[in-house]
Amino acid sequence: MIRAKLWFRCAAMHDPVTPIIVQPSLIGWEAKMRKVELTIERAFNGEELIKRMKGWVTVDPTKVTEIVKKYGKIKVLDDRELVIEFDKIEDFEKLNKDLEDHFGTEVNAELIKK
Repeated sequence: MIRAKLWFRCAAMHDPVTPIIVQPSLIGWEAKMRKVELTIERAFNGEELIKRMKGWVTVDPTKVTEIVKKYGKIKVLDDRELVIEFDKIEDFEKLNKDLEDHFGTEVNAELIKK
C-alpha cells in the first residue's frame, strides 16, 4: 500500500496546508415536540474533509476530489490524518501530473515515508 498526503495552497497565508481532524463532530437533534438528548460523535470521511476546505484554499476542493478519485482512495487515517492510498506508484505519479496540469503549484501529493 502506497500512501500520500494531499497539500493545498492556503488562500490566506499561501503556505501548503492539509486538513486534519482535531476533534470529531458532535451531532445532535432538535425536536419540535419534545426534548431529544441524543448526540453522536463522528469524524468526517476523506471527501467530506476535503470539501470543508472550500474558501480556505486557492482551488475548488470538489474538482481536486474528482481528480484524486481517478487514481487512488481518499481516506482518513487513524481518525485524524487525510491520506490518499494507491495500489501502484505509477498511480501516484499520474495523480501528481494531473494535479499539476489542472492546478499548477496550488495542489500536490507527497509520498508518506514508512
